[in-house]
Amino acid sequence: MKILVFDTCLNKMYVTLAQDNNILTSRIVTNKDNKYHSAFLISTIKEVLKENGITPKDLDAIGTNIGPGSFTGIRACTTVARMMAQQLDLPAVGISSLEILSKIKSDNNPVMVALDARKNSAYLYLNEEIKGAVQLDEIKNILKEKEYFLITDDKLQKELGGISYQQNEYPLGEILAKLAYEKLKSCECKWQELKPLYIQPPPMG
Repeated sequence: MKILVFDTCLNKMYVTLAQDNNILTSRIVTNKDNKYHSAFLISTIKEVLKENGITPKDLDAIGTNIGPGSFTGIRACTTVARMMAQQLDLPAVGISSLEILSKIKSDNNPVMVALDARKNSAYLYLNEEIKGAVQLDEIKNILKEKEYFLITDDKLQKELGGISYQQNEYPLGEILAKLAYEKLKSCECKWQELKPLYIQPPPMG
């Protein structure tokens, strides 16, 4: 199964091509010349496919990060995933950025992911579940009661501790590809059901 996955929700863009559970190519793109990285999504997809000598018609499935994250980024990658899957008549699988980030843990403690949600709150992933937007004071209390491997972002690391995913080159595209492959084995994953994960409405204005 050839799977193309991409992610424009976080601080970098990831485009990865996999054959079943094996990674063929994984590309990371950052913001360039005041352009948000999602502006390079289509061109990067074309480059990755060309490098591997395949066309879009050779693909068997599409996978994408559905959020939470940048509103522009979520909209970009879910729209492209739906369009490609519809045009090619392929299954399309969505994975949350919280689940993707949870896979970078490196010790035996249970994992917690907390990403800035503004308004003194964080998008929380705990016990392998998305808990929604939770107040920081409540998260601090949870951290006092039990030791967790905490994955967060630069902003919240100052308040909560843990590690920030933004400070290292984690293979998030490869993680996304492997999660998508596992989900595709047990799900029809119709493109019509692929929707952005907006836990909290985007700020107005």
